[in-house]
Amino acid sequence: MLKEFKEFAMKGNLVDIAVGFVLGAAFKEVVTAFTGGIVSPLIGLLFKADFKDLKYVMEEGTLNDAGEMVGEVAILYGEFLTYVIDFIIVAFVMFMVVKAVNRMKKKEEPAPEAPKGPSEIDLLKEIRDELKKP
Repeated sequence: MLKEFKEFAMKGNLVDIAVGFVLGAAFKEVVTAFTGGIVSPLIGLLFKADFKDLKYVMEEGTLNDAGEMVGEVAILYGEFLTYVIDFIIVAFVMFMVVKAVNRMKKKEEPAPEAPKGPSEIDLLKEIRDELKKP
């Protein structure tokens, strides 16, 4: 059983997937930093607020003794939009990587052309016609 697991774990595709997963996780962190540090502040300028903190308050809360807001009900659309932007950037880059890899792969050779000359059906018709002759 251990031998089978080792063979399974060392298959080329599985190792490729593991490397891709690790690189993707690291790349996501870079994109998150880019979105949080560059994109969100620029979009926040438009809304005159920190983009990630944008929210629609449905019910106001009250301040407790520690000065924290308690009981507020809000839709945190700024955070959601930040994650959507992250996803779009990662998806676009992955699309470009897959496109580049597909371009670099050896193109499949076209299927050989059918031999020129009469087809089997034409030959069978000729034989039939020859057999009908007296």
